[in-house]
Amino acid sequence: MIKQSVIRLSGILAVVALIAGCAGNKPRPEAAQPAAAVNATAAKALTSDVPVVQDRHASKIYSASEGRQLERRNGYRVDHSLHTQGANERIQTLVIHYTAENDQRSIDALKGNTVGVHYLVLEQPGRYQGQPVVMQLADESKRAWHAGRSSWDGKKGLNDTSIGIEIVNMGFKQTRDGMVFSPFSMSQVALVTALAKDIVTRYHIDPTHVVGHSDIAPGRKLDPGPFFPWQRLAQAGIGAWPEASTVAYYRQRFNARLPTVAQLQRALASYGYDITASGDFDQSTKRVLASFQMHFRPTRYDGTYDAETAAILFALVSKYRSPRQAALLLSQH
Repeated sequence: MIKQSVIRLSGILAVVALIAGCAGNKPRPEAAQPAAAVNATAAKALTSDVPVVQDRHASKIYSASEGRQLERRNGYRVDHSLHTQGANERIQTLVIHYTAENDQRSIDALKGNTVGVHYLVLEQPGRYQGQPVVMQLADESKRAWHAGRSSWDGKKGLNDTSIGIEIVNMGFKQTRDGMVFSPFSMSQVALVTALAKDIVTRYHIDPTHVVGHSDIAPGRKLDPGPFFPWQRLAQAGIGAWPEASTVAYYRQRFNARLPTVAQLQRALASYGYDITASGDFDQSTKRVLASFQMHFRPTRYDGTYDAETAAILFALVSKYRSPRQAALLLSQH
């Protein structure tokens, strides 16, 4: 996602340099501003006091044990003992990316103001006292510009509700045999696993909301690519993965008869992808299906619709939505 951003960034830097050069010129003296006449009535209205009454009740005095539960801030304390049901976490999705650049180019691009991310996993992460170190570029409470035009599970513009993790990886190169992707290292996977596990636990992120950039922007983005070990993360409690027995059940069923294209499209939408159930196997559907395959069937991700792909999809819907939902989708025509 970074290469284009680097190009844009270089142009912005040139503009900034030009502005800085202009700012270096000696400023012209400003003309003296005339004193403004003050209307006495208007000035009195601006300085009028509103009434503030005496306290009607005595303050609660917290005990020592209660006081130890309070959060200390600058000039006041916070009592966290009450909770409202009318709120939820801003962070609902975790998005995984690759940078398609080396360490330094990734850092240069992500430090700019055209693209951003919360965490960066270097090509060879550092270590301290036996633990890997991740680079945090933005506080989790901040919105970082990593998702771009995106949609997942009915929500658009996922920069507002997500945390982004960029992994330094060269992405892919074009060869005569097609795209050849770059694998991730063991140390990178170990660090991403620890980081993602912490994030999904703290924010109670649903397994289906741990996604790749390609899932939320099919066709526009390919990262983190087919070599990202989604199954390994799922085994560590991060993200979704289908049950092999359920895939086998649907595979046997779909060998005889595939779901219709409309049923396929509804199932993809039910799982989270942005797709319309038109009934036509158009280019948009093929792009979404290829993104789905890159995540859940990395041995083949060309957008071909077959029984294996359908079986994996309906196994996921059955597991993470409900068996009833999967059956309902298959009953609709």
